[in-house]
Amino acid sequence: MTSAANPAPQPEPLWQPDSERIAAARITRFQAWAAERYGAPAEGGYPALHRWSVTELDTFWRAVADWFDIRFSSPYTAVLADRTMPGAQWFPGAALNYAEHALRTAEDPARAADPALVHVDETHQPAETSWSELRRQVGSLAAELRALGVRPGDRVSGYLPNVPQAVTAFLASAAVGAVWTSCAPDFGARSVLDRFQQVEPVVLFTVDGYRYGGKEHDRTDVVAELRRELPTLRAVVHIPLLGTPAPEGTLAWSALTGGDAEPVFEQVPFDHPLWVLYSSGTTGLPKAIVQSQGGILLEHFKQLGLHCDLGPEDRFFWYTSTGWMMWNFLVSGLLTGTTVVLYDGSPGFPDTGAQWGVAERTGATLFGTSAAYVMACRKADVHPGRDFDLSRVKGVATTGSPLPPDGFRWLHDEVREDLWIASVSGGTDVCSCFAGAVPTLPVHIGELQAPCLGTDLQAWDAQGRPVVGEVGELVVTNPMPSMPIRFWNDPDGSRYRDSYFDMFPGVWRHGDWITLTDHGSVIIHGRSDSTLNRQGVRMGSADIYEVVERLPEIRESLVIGLEEPDGGYWMPLFVHLAEGAVLDEALRTRIKRAIREQLSPRHVPDEIIEAPGVPHTLTGKRIEVPIKRLLQGAALDKAVNPGSVDNLDLLRFYEDIARKRG
Repeated sequence: MTSAANPAPQPEPLWQPDSERIAAARITRFQAWAAERYGAPAEGGYPALHRWSVTELDTFWRAVADWFDIRFSSPYTAVLADRTMPGAQWFPGAALNYAEHALRTAEDPARAADPALVHVDETHQPAETSWSELRRQVGSLAAELRALGVRPGDRVSGYLPNVPQAVTAFLASAAVGAVWTSCAPDFGARSVLDRFQQVEPVVLFTVDGYRYGGKEHDRTDVVAELRRELPTLRAVVHIPLLGTPAPEGTLAWSALTGGDAEPVFEQVPFDHPLWVLYSSGTTGLPKAIVQSQGGILLEHFKQLGLHCDLGPEDRFFWYTSTGWMMWNFLVSGLLTGTTVVLYDGSPGFPDTGAQWGVAERTGATLFGTSAAYVMACRKADVHPGRDFDLSRVKGVATTGSPLPPDGFRWLHDEVREDLWIASVSGGTDVCSCFAGAVPTLPVHIGELQAPCLGTDLQAWDAQGRPVVGEVGELVVTNPMPSMPIRFWNDPDGSRYRDSYFDMFPGVWRHGDWITLTDHGSVIIHGRSDSTLNRQGVRMGSADIYEVVERLPEIRESLVIGLEEPDGGYWMPLFVHLAEGAVLDEALRTRIKRAIREQLSPRHVPDEIIEAPGVPHTLTGKRIEVPIKRLLQGAALDKAVNPGSVDNLDLLRFYEDIARKRG
């Protein structure tokens, strides 16, 4: 046993910032300023600042608003009038506009001609959009949206890839006070409609197709179906990415963005909806998560300006699509005056090292990607530091799944030894990070650096007791400004409460297994629920079942997503066949095609396995989490309560699968 006088030795860090870097970090300057103005601790570095940020929550967020010069057009009467979760009331009385802050840099004559956006796709060299040009386009489009009758609170949707037009459409929507929502064009019509039909958009921005993997993918038929199935649409705006003319009854993008109207930024309450994101649970339609203009504004200023250390001299690249919250997070780089790099295309075209080429061509200073991509580069024997000029890259951040230890080592060895590696973890649900990047702290292999400021992150055991050094449920015990203000079409709030507050009432339980280490870092072990989280894009099992079980040969199905120790993700689909059906190659192909075309190519299963049946609870729900635990190696009596299962013998089949894999 180690005594308090002789604590256990701390592990050797893989990397630590030098004194010059610590002194120059914005979070260091913020701490000194907050110590003088707001009573934050001047000494003790990040751990002391974090403790203050969660114990003095109101004061911390007031300091953030002050430090980043939030423009409140009407004053707030309190920072946190009610901290009850769910339902916390932030900055009541305040009015502001997200888009006004995102375009603030354009007001500076010295910066107006600098690039706000740098766009790269599979066919072209980088194309820049200046701050003044982005502001002009947003002003023109916002005026046209108002002319179409779009009012604050109306929904505006985008079926768009990661292109500059998507950013312009979103910012114009926010300027008007409308509520933005988007899906990537690789989503099939059913998947998009399951999302958009819930929120009833009045405008749809859409492309004619997209380029991916060296091929053009026509989406005109999907767009036609969306138009038919979204009766609330007043206007459809055509963006000719593949060069086709605007279909009859649509408006041309160029006609709406060619004007010179000065932007008018609707001043909305702090908790006015900014966008709707979708995060699927295990049953029913995708959850339509509503986050507020003010909550996102403050959370993203903190996350990008302090944790990511972004400022006017930076170029921020993250590989993402518009169907993932990381796109929204990426666009918020504009808040800090940072140039945002948009890449539209395959992450591995023409070869696995493609993203490093994007970083080189755009001069990215913060390079964001998925843990899966890092591991793919390692497997493919890519050598970024040798083959690309990455001299401007100060840090590499990863998310989507935990970065395995080998991923940390590979980045350190193959990109640069003096590289800040930030594995981060958060979620669509808050459109931010719970833990991750801190520019002034050391990096330990396999660990996230620390919980984020203002985030009272804890690991709890099943009895709701905080634990350190052992695995527990990820919980947040104080509200964050970007927590959902509600779910769409959830009038009594029951679905919202059931999603995060069912296990520990009044405390956010996220659905991840984590360990808080004794030296302040965080280890993520993967999902503690059955949501499918593939390449950072979450989808509920119910979406898969709906598509697969339309096939007459399939009686019932069960899909499981498993994070693997090497950073991989195994997603088997178990199918219980109808009488007389055979699981041959033709049926496997039809199942995969149905999922790819109707849902998402990311969620095509790795294996399709015939099963004698699907086990259920006594109330008829498919048993997903216990099967996942079995496949992860848990003993049967630890994975499931036998008294809660309709057919215990079926579990032996899944236990045998786990044994064969192990």
